[in-house]
Amino acid sequence: MFARVVFLLLLAANLGFGAWLVLAPPVAVAHLPPTDPGVPALVLLNERADAVADAAELAEPPMPITAAKDLRCTTLGPFPTQSDLRRAMTALTPLTERIQFRESRALRSRGWWVYLPAFPSRDAALAAARELSAKGVRDYYVVTAGDQENTISLGLFRDGENAVRRRDEVKALGLDAQLNERTEDTPEYWLDYAVASTQSFDWRDRVPDRLSLSARDLPCGDLR
Repeated sequence: MFARVVFLLLLAANLGFGAWLVLAPPVAVAHLPPTDPGVPALVLLNERADAVADAAELAEPPMPITAAKDLRCTTLGPFPTQSDLRRAMTALTPLTERIQFRESRALRSRGWWVYLPAFPSRDAALAAARELSAKGVRDYYVVTAGDQENTISLGLFRDGENAVRRRDEVKALGLDAQLNERTEDTPEYWLDYAVASTQSFDWRDRVPDRLSLSARDLPCGDLR
């Protein structure tokens, strides 16, 4: 009996609380102003066509590098390797207004080759080799394959004067010795830099291992 009375009381309380939630008046919510007093409201650029146009236009065109300062521009090189280039760039960068590097291609000598031109057959080449040996020439090699097959090589020389001397010695024996310079297409690296025209600057004081470098004036417009 007691449990039934408790159940009925709880049921009545829940029904009363539900009715209050449904019938109670809404609570008034205070609306805060979007900005503090005296501060204009924020307007996005895409909400103002004129603001977008103004933002897209610069007040005046940017000044080129030569207009910003009176500069003297130089190109320095050629550096044979990227390591040489990096060392020089590290040394010069703190002293320059602008610096950049570029790569070019150049034919570089790999020495000189003295030889007897290719003979019509291997037998003819071997006969010429025996003639060389009979005349006291020992340093030679008969090429047996490739583009120079049946050619007799008389030596590779790093020094041009030695190559000419070898050719003339063999020619004096009555043989048609030839001389060709061997070249290869190799990369070269250059540094282009700008310094203030009033600055006292000598790259020789800064660049380690100067190698065979040279410097010449460069139009400043070529520096990006």
